[in-house]
Amino acid sequence: MGATAGAVWGRTEQQDFRSRVRGTLLGVAVGDALGAPVDALGIEQIRQAHGAEGLLDLAPAYGRRGAVTHLTQLTLFSVDGLIRAQVRRDTGAWHPPTDVHRAYLRWAATQRDWGPDERRKDDGWLAREEWLYARRNPGRALLLGLADATMGTLEAPKNPGEAGPEAAARSAPFGLLVGWEPQLVAQLALECAAQTHGAPAACLAASAYALLVHALARGESLDTAVQRTFALLAARPGHEPVSGALQQALGAVRQGMPGPERVAELSTPGTAEGLVGAAVYCALVAADVRHGLCLAVNHDGPSAATAALTGGLLGALHGETALPPAWLAELEGRPTILELADDFAMEMTQGPALHGPAGSSPGWLARYPRA
Repeated sequence: MGATAGAVWGRTEQQDFRSRVRGTLLGVAVGDALGAPVDALGIEQIRQAHGAEGLLDLAPAYGRRGAVTHLTQLTLFSVDGLIRAQVRRDTGAWHPPTDVHRAYLRWAATQRDWGPDERRKDDGWLAREEWLYARRNPGRALLLGLADATMGTLEAPKNPGEAGPEAAARSAPFGLLVGWEPQLVAQLALECAAQTHGAPAACLAASAYALLVHALARGESLDTAVQRTFALLAARPGHEPVSGALQQALGAVRQGMPGPERVAELSTPGTAEGLVGAAVYCALVAADVRHGLCLAVNHDGPSAATAALTGGLLGALHGETALPPAWLAELEGRPTILELADDFAMEMTQGPALHGPAGSSPGWLARYPRA
């Protein structure tokens, strides 16, 4: 697989990249947090609880405003795994799906343990963040897929009948590998999705979502990102459900004013490809980030996943400064998310200076151990 190791980054490029990385990860998290309180509710129930226009602001979930779910937790561990893969590349051990899988196993430990185990020095800093040791309604497929150390692969996927959106919703970080060729990004997302959600359409939906983020993080428009994704999907066997969902999203844009009914039509029955299509629709018709995220939560489908997917797209497209500051101020784990985003940006733009042939930073290797 290719990577960013040899890339030369100017200061302006680095600043733009960091803003898009921050925007993507914060966008996933703030969308997730907005949708969490109404995730199990239909549109009429949402309106009864929050007024005729639905949910328009953060509301309490898990005991506080701005709380995130397992979707954000796993997205952060995707980032951690990608950084670890880059660091381990110096040792000749270059297989990013394995490093991402190990990161997901560290997430699975947060769902079992009371708190960090200081004896596990090789876990790195993210697994020592106390706030992540909270069970936020993870799906059965996640817990089963990561219940042991065996890694699901495309040849032998975990949960081969699982078509839900959780693998797609953690796949935005793969798209932030802007120095990789799109085909390699697509393959990595595909392989990592098979670790928990083995249905072919679910894996391809995760791959398509990573491709969308990849094009946006490279500065493309959303329309162009969708067209590029279509072209790359067409070469994949069994792409029709995912390509069809994206085509349906584009068609919905031309059907008049956006509303809950159109989002529900796209997202039903909660499949990965349906929710990726719904997120594309919400991002395409959004007047701004707030509007797009509110559209993504107010419907009959899974609100947290739809809004997390939408937030990742809008964050990659516009960067961090476009996100609603009042929501970011209350977002659970925001300091961790920003720290991890900046570490990812630094690794991808300046990795050789941190652990290259000319020398290495002990502090960096303590944060992201090679073991």
